[in-house]
Amino acid sequence: MDTLALNIKRGSFLKSCIAVSAGMLCSSPFSFTNSVTRSEKRDNTFPALFGIETARGIECGLCPNGCILKEGETGMCRVRKVVDSNLRTLAYGNPCSVNVDPIEKKPLYHFYPGTRAFSLATAGCNLACLNCQNWTISKTSPDKTRNYDLMPKAVSESALAANCETIAYTYTEPVTFFEYAYDSAVIAREHGLKNIIKSSGYINPEPLKEWCKVMDAANIDLKAFNNDTYLKLSGVRLQPVLDTLKILKDNGVWLEITNLVIPSWTDKLDEISEMCRWLVSNGFSDTPLHFSRFHPMYKLEQLPPTPVDKLTAAAAIAVSEGIKFVYIGNVPGNEKEDTKCPKCGSTVIERQGYTILSSNINGECKNCGEKISGRY
Repeated sequence: MDTLALNIKRGSFLKSCIAVSAGMLCSSPFSFTNSVTRSEKRDNTFPALFGIETARGIECGLCPNGCILKEGETGMCRVRKVVDSNLRTLAYGNPCSVNVDPIEKKPLYHFYPGTRAFSLATAGCNLACLNCQNWTISKTSPDKTRNYDLMPKAVSESALAANCETIAYTYTEPVTFFEYAYDSAVIAREHGLKNIIKSSGYINPEPLKEWCKVMDAANIDLKAFNNDTYLKLSGVRLQPVLDTLKILKDNGVWLEITNLVIPSWTDKLDEISEMCRWLVSNGFSDTPLHFSRFHPMYKLEQLPPTPVDKLTAAAAIAVSEGIKFVYIGNVPGNEKEDTKCPKCGSTVIERQGYTILSSNINGECKNCGEKISGRY
């Protein structure tokens, strides 16, 4: 079965969704929350892709969880549901979080630095992370959150009204609102906007390759480099995430990677070294790597924040293994916020938090001419 054609014709689906979005556009770039309407709780569903009929029910082929659902059941993500024997999504045109962020917040340090990202998320997630910082919206479903009415066309028009250069599908897990992100991205491209995803990368190859046709950049959370740790921390496996990194790179999507260093969970330096060796040996030496500081959150509130010296040690290991662009996040004022030339060591972008203090780059180091990988 051609899952991309399942239940719908993409063109007619887009047209119907665009029609629904009429009258819900931003009118001002300065007061977004006043320019769209918060909706009451909605029970609307929309056709979902990648459903496969089996003798046991409808299998969702979007992510490696492979949920098999009977009538009325919802997947692990709390988003995809079988209604009238068809796979449907509860997440379409109803984001629960919408903001304008600096692109550095994703974090993306080598993708149009200093620009603004129109950022949105719906409720739901296909992982079960113990440390989730957005658990109030990721651990529930779109029919239980207070949502904005923002269909795909409205997303682009709102982003333009807010003077944003990109649209970011972020905060929870954009894999779970795949159709909404995909259709929004198609229209965004027509308006000259870029599309970025902030994701855990737990997605099957076929839908990911479809996403690659409309996504320009991604930051993927590589949560650990040990499968047992991955299962215990997030409820999913490591290998599909590694596959995602390779597919994104092979399809020309600009990629940056984040590794959250959690005390007693993901702070083993030998595993960090192994991770960095894998990245270099698989062609990711030019891919920016962000080591992020953990703060007590959700089901790991009993843990301390990551010691800064542990982050510094992780960054030093990454550099020694051959990663050219290494950053430390969630530690304002540290020297690993800046982008430095890997050849001469000159500072090409100076940052303080999410703010760029100075930039001396046009794709290469102006001091020695070394290429600085990215999109500028």
